[in-house]
Amino acid sequence: MPSSFRWKIPLVAVVVGLAVWFAFPLSERINLGLDLQGGMHLILKVDTTNLPPEALKQDVTGVALEIIRNRIDQFGVREPLIQRQGTDHILVQLPGITDRERALKLIGQTALLEFKLVADSQRLLERALDGTVPEGHTLAYDETGDPLLLEEADRLTGGILADAWVEPGDLGLPEVSFRMTRDGARTFGRLTGSNLNRRLAIVLDGIVQSAPVIQSRITDAGRITGQFTRAEAHDLAIVLRAGALPAPIAIEEERTVGPSLGRDSIRSGVLATAVGGALVVVFMIVYYLLAGVIAVTALVLNLLLVLGGLGYLSATLTLPGIAGILLTLGMAVDANVLIYERIREEVRTGRPLSLALSAGYDKAFSAILDSNVTTLFAAFFLYWFGTGPIRGFATTLGIGISASMFTAIFVTRLIFEWLLSQGLLKRLPMLQAIGATKIDFIAKRRLCYVLSALVIAAGVAAFVSRGEARYGIDFTGGLLQEYRLAEPVAADALRATMGKVGLGDAVIQQFGGPAEWLIRTPGQTETEVQQTLALTREALTADHSAAGPPELVRVERVGPTVGAILRQKAWFAILWSMVGILVYVAFRFRHVDFGLAAVIALIHDVIVAAGVLCLLGRQIDLIIVAALLTIAGFSVNDTIVIYDRVRENLRLHRKLPLLDVINLSVNETLSRTLLTSLTVILTVVILFFAGGEVLRDFSLCLLIGFVSGVYSTVYIASALVITWRRLFEPRRA
Repeated sequence: MPSSFRWKIPLVAVVVGLAVWFAFPLSERINLGLDLQGGMHLILKVDTTNLPPEALKQDVTGVALEIIRNRIDQFGVREPLIQRQGTDHILVQLPGITDRERALKLIGQTALLEFKLVADSQRLLERALDGTVPEGHTLAYDETGDPLLLEEADRLTGGILADAWVEPGDLGLPEVSFRMTRDGARTFGRLTGSNLNRRLAIVLDGIVQSAPVIQSRITDAGRITGQFTRAEAHDLAIVLRAGALPAPIAIEEERTVGPSLGRDSIRSGVLATAVGGALVVVFMIVYYLLAGVIAVTALVLNLLLVLGGLGYLSATLTLPGIAGILLTLGMAVDANVLIYERIREEVRTGRPLSLALSAGYDKAFSAILDSNVTTLFAAFFLYWFGTGPIRGFATTLGIGISASMFTAIFVTRLIFEWLLSQGLLKRLPMLQAIGATKIDFIAKRRLCYVLSALVIAAGVAAFVSRGEARYGIDFTGGLLQEYRLAEPVAADALRATMGKVGLGDAVIQQFGGPAEWLIRTPGQTETEVQQTLALTREALTADHSAAGPPELVRVERVGPTVGAILRQKAWFAILWSMVGILVYVAFRFRHVDFGLAAVIALIHDVIVAAGVLCLLGRQIDLIIVAALLTIAGFSVNDTIVIYDRVRENLRLHRKLPLLDVINLSVNETLSRTLLTSLTVILTVVILFFAGGEVLRDFSLCLLIGFVSGVYSTVYIASALVITWRRLFEPRRA
């Protein structure tokens, strides 16, 4: 074995060992995303618009965050995520929470507890009922519906409480007992001692819970009675212990996933990964024989490295993340195919196998490096601008690309070198489905330009004509509910059901089987959202529960402000990815026209994919943006392989015109382009059919973009360099 590679054996051994160490205890190191285990994702806005100036002197959002954290900790959520975002937003993730209404009430309830004396004057009460509330008083109603006039002068708040807990009341109903602080007990004692035989109202968030008569001076404890369930009393005690929020909380984004959808997502994701990986393994072994077995060994190690990387980073594995694993398995084969096809060329020239192996790896390295770095640009900007599952996809993609470079460049070469040193490798047979070609691709460039222009024009027309309907709820805001019914139902019947409760204008879409439906309604206020959820459940239960109650498996709510921000971030992610790729390609190939041609080709593929989705009536959301950036990375990946060969042939054939050099380079790399594309497209097809409905549009977008990428790589990217130079080179001269 060459001495230059001996030092790399310990490196590979250490990396493999660490990967295995971190990959196996998955349950302890890798967190499952909410889309895989169920739970809630919330973005809360702290509304400080109506606060007095003195209240704004404190960090209102920071105080609200700590109060929410205390409430959630006492609620018993396992491994919640609570983070501040910006100046007035809070991110909350609650894994495993299934009772969304209870959780939302616990988090969003202001829990402002007040003690107010009830005015004795019947005359003042009558004036208040007539519409003239006396100054320093408020009109309220007790638990029986009787009107009360409350005095504001001696008002006390829940800040005097030290603790609160649940106890059974006189009639067996749960009550909330509380104990006061030392200062609070003195203040409360003075209030009750000087107002014996008067009623004292206990008010929570403006609602009178009870208004008992003060029979004696109270200095240490009390209780709140009402028509509470055990859970309501428990949650009230929690919010009283944690304290009142300093400002109202508005929910600007909510994504709730039921546990059944999480189980389905895991099952479909694992199935797609297993089937897609198996097909790639079969293809590599059948086509490349022994070299294919070595590539599959590297593929298994690549999977361990991805899982190990996720474990080391304690990353969150999401459903798009599983798709990212499958996609990186397909792309990992890309580097092996590049190397093997190079080795085949070197063997064909008559070189000994050892020299052919060395030359194959050396000549393929630059193409592998450039193509993977450009894909990493897409992964980086996806992570930077993305949220939630998108970041999970970007993390998996980034780790997978880095791992595939390591296994393809180091591990497989070490295996070949070891086999050679042991005398076990005399020849390296491979099948060859695509022989040498001499196609004049550049001559067809004008026809291809027209064809691409027509497809792009149709897609852009569909994009523009659909207006806001082209965007999903991520970008427009609104409410999405996914229901799973016990039996199939027709769309017209479901629409008629929604019409009975005034929701006939809701967008109803079948999602998966005939018993699974998405119901979309436009952006609404918090009150309207709760009303829509209740009306939908009521209508579906009334008309479609004969075989069993309808199951709400997913809720997504995005406020219009958050939707606009997410849309802006998506466009920034795409824009900066293009700029990064342009600068890198122009730098690596020393020509701006190569970089511009590559970026125009990938923009072509992104527009084609988005346009065809619009033509098919699909919507663009964050998951689709992730797919579009992946398409951009894949498109540049193949284009760089051709550019790399052009760069090499320009040195070997100095007297050939550039047009002939490009044609020669495209023909020489055609088999590699088709084979690498085949392995990736194969995995995406499996993802489309077996990845579940949640990833259906994602995989469809990838499939369209990857097919377009093969076409643009061969017919557009290289031809644009010729067109550019014919247009601008004479002017420079």
